[in-house]
Amino acid sequence: MHGLMFTLRASSVWLCAYQRLGNVLLSRYISKMSGDPNWLPPADREQLLMELKATGWVEVEERDAIYKELHFKTFNQAFGFMSRVALQAEKMNHHPEWFNVYNKVQITLTTHDCGGLSKRDIKMAKFIDKVTLSM
Repeated sequence: MHGLMFTLRASSVWLCAYQRLGNVLLSRYISKMSGDPNWLPPADREQLLMELKATGWVEVEERDAIYKELHFKTFNQAFGFMSRVALQAEKMNHHPEWFNVYNKVQITLTTHDCGGLSKRDIKMAKFIDKVTLSM
């Protein structure tokens, strides 16, 4: 019986230690990210995501990313769109993950440095929407 009690106590001690470590790491991450000018604060995030969802963007939950699929009349139009976005991506040094087949372009935006959505993704998504409307 004493062995079992020791095991339970030891397990609960380790569990508490892991929880404390997790809290410390989380607070360090939040403090580090809040110092990053591209970090997207939770208060801003919901409002900005709501605006983007209204234009057809969807959240990719398992990646903390946003996704949009666009269809153009021709391959040339799709490629022209991608060229315009590519030039902006180079200026911003922020590149989308995308896939193109004929007139279809699938775009995923996330910031690997931040481990999820950032202000840069929002800015790129708004630029993509602007280019799409102009075509």
